[in-house]
Amino acid sequence: MRVLVLGGDGYLGWPTAMYLSQRGHEVAVLDNMVRRSWDNELGAESLVPIASLQERVAVWREVSGKSVAVYVGDLCDYTFIEPVIKEFAPEAIIHYGEQRAAPYSMIDRRHAVFTQVNNIVGTLNVAYAMADHVPDCHMVKLGTMGEYGTPNIDIEEGYITITHKGRTDTLPFPKQPGSFYHLSKVHDSHNLMFCCRIWGLRVTDLNQGVVYGVDTDEIKLHEKLRTRFDYDSVFGTVLNRFLVQAVAGMPLTVYGKGGQTRGFLDIRDTLACVELAMLNPAEKGEFRVFNQFTEQFSVLDLANAVREAAGAHGIDVTIDNLPNPRVEKEDHYYNAVNTHLLDLGLQPHYLSDTLLNSVLQLVQQHKGRIDSRLVLPGVNWRETGTNAFKVSA
Repeated sequence: MRVLVLGGDGYLGWPTAMYLSQRGHEVAVLDNMVRRSWDNELGAESLVPIASLQERVAVWREVSGKSVAVYVGDLCDYTFIEPVIKEFAPEAIIHYGEQRAAPYSMIDRRHAVFTQVNNIVGTLNVAYAMADHVPDCHMVKLGTMGEYGTPNIDIEEGYITITHKGRTDTLPFPKQPGSFYHLSKVHDSHNLMFCCRIWGLRVTDLNQGVVYGVDTDEIKLHEKLRTRFDYDSVFGTVLNRFLVQAVAGMPLTVYGKGGQTRGFLDIRDTLACVELAMLNPAEKGEFRVFNQFTEQFSVLDLANAVREAAGAHGIDVTIDNLPNPRVEKEDHYYNAVNTHLLDLGLQPHYLSDTLLNSVLQLVQQHKGRIDSRLVLPGVNWRETGTNAFKVSA
């Protein structure tokens, strides 16, 4: 298949491009490189050094014998994205091309507005270009489990059947997003559902949990094929932050009580899920939703898992509870359905198999690059002042 990967320079985009290329698909990646500039803005950088996109593409060609085309430009510029889609004529579009950090969207008004404009306008531009030039193309869109929030009922896969005053209907599952970023993903979902209904587009929305892991079969082929590892308080996931804190000799900082529970999955499972969705496309006019995760953990569960894994490496770890900078429930019910991808054949990797074997060892290898000031929370959901991001002394 001809596959266009949007956000192809990112943590997931680049491994996805290699994964699909290795399996014989004709792959092109598109990116505006803005993610790298956000590191400069925040004074942060990937724990693992990452090569430029162009260098990675060249190395991939050397080690695999396969080519990946590169388009550099902004999805919010329709004069750029329309001719790309018209020229490449993708049969599938893998859409990672958005600002994906909740804390970044909560820094201040400017970052909130940027996140919503960037994500919503970019996605809408892609939908228009698909409708005009590749109406049978299938979009596999990276959504987020954060769209749902933490309702006191089981979270279904996108839709829920309800009976109200004697009448029954199947409706989109209620959304309770927790940041301006998550709100942008909800708006994306509404826009794409509408586009499927009026234009007959095909879209699979992968409501993904938190991804962890650093190694794929393709990344292992060459050090310059590595993807980024974020550990700062804005872009770093909770698991990455805990692993870095353990190696740096810092207490693991649990926000609030630590009962916040979410879905998680290994990066290798993300790649498999994307390909499963791509090879089993939505029907014409269908907006399909898969919940993409393999396990559920609370923040405190993760802290204890990291403490145990670090202990096996001779690292003594303590846990500290900090005042929660986010506005979220810390004690709540959480049970999400995730059967569709398993039914398509997903064979999950689990967290217990990953910490010791790859991630912790990689963090230890790059211990000298850790900037401990970046790990503690620098964005407070309750503040609205201009540029509210703070770096600890």
